[in-house]
Amino acid sequence: MNREEISKSLKNETIRKSILTTLTQNNDPEIIQEIIQLFDDDDIEIRGEVFSTLFLNENDILKDLILGLDYESKNVRAYTALVLANRNEKNAIEEIRKLTNDSSGLVRTCAYGALGHLEAKESSKELHRGIFDSNLEAVKSAMYALTRIKEKISDEELEKIRKLNEPEFDKILKFFN
Repeated sequence: MNREEISKSLKNETIRKSILTTLTQNNDPEIIQEIIQLFDDDDIEIRGEVFSTLFLNENDILKDLILGLDYESKNVRAYTALVLANRNEKNAIEEIRKLTNDSSGLVRTCAYGALGHLEAKESSKELHRGIFDSNLEAVKSAMYALTRIKEKISDEELEKIRKLNEPEFDKILKFFN
């Protein structure tokens, strides 16, 4: 299938899912961008296929994925960060760190999680700041990430976490002892 046929197929809702499964080794930057854009699809199955397609791609698509971190869509930014983390793309850490300042709680949550998954010790400052995030899921993600990089939390951070009075946070805090 050529680029035009693939592009047309990705726009066709009836065959989109089956086409995605055939594109796991595609390295055409234009096709990769079209695939990444599908993270904004309403259908959760399509988003799952997009994740799998990009994750399983053995080509060097790092530059193409990093472009996904700048998309207007919060879904594209968030899920692309997760793909990068799951591909263990340590060269994307600096770009993912920028997402910890994103206006979207979903994006920040995924960025903290991605940094934790990548065990990005150099991101400890951003992860500590995440404990004070306005989004509870982002706080949780930052806390888990801090445990992954074996960081301690300060008394001020501990006090903030306890004030949130979230039962799940108590479970996470056990990792810090």
